[in-house]
Amino acid sequence: MAHYLVLYGSYRRDRMGIRLADYIVRGLCERGDDAELIDAKAVGLPMLDRMFKEYGEGEAPPSMASLAAKIRAADGFVFVTGEYNWGVQPGLKNLTDHFLEEWFWRPAAIASYSAGRLGGARANSHWHAILSEMGMAVISSTLTVGQIGQALDADARPTGEGGAALDRGFPRFADDLRWWADAALAQRARSKPPY
Repeated sequence: MAHYLVLYGSYRRDRMGIRLADYIVRGLCERGDDAELIDAKAVGLPMLDRMFKEYGEGEAPPSMASLAAKIRAADGFVFVTGEYNWGVQPGLKNLTDHFLEEWFWRPAAIASYSAGRLGGARANSHWHAILSEMGMAVISSTLTVGQIGQALDADARPTGEGGAALDRGFPRFADDLRWWADAALAQRARSKPPY
């Protein structure tokens, strides 16, 4: 069993992407893994001023310290992102940037969405570079869900052609993430990371 954090970053009032985050959490758990939703809006970190590592022992805000411990304990991550003006969501980026070493040497997967047909593909591409730079092994499988309001209902259940496509793509996505999580765990046990 692997333990994953599913990170979601929209702060908007009428959040559709939370449906995709809930779908992924449920899907990973149904496969026998453990997955926890980390909602940037609920965590409520301030705009980045000081990274977690820049605080003295016991001085970081409690929500930041708690999340740092969860990140360090996770076997892998799923970043669920919308696309804002061809770029990444500021809420998720802000949450991610508060940490660095905590992310190292684990896999990350990217699932993107949009109200339109492209499914957040441009943000998905940006996140690949960002997460790689932050020390994660970004898996090759991604999910892109267009017309999110039609692909998943309010209970995060697949509907229509978009939902059927998501159901077809999810098993490979989850298998790829699990393979890399297992590989990274074995390698960390065998050899100390190079820095």
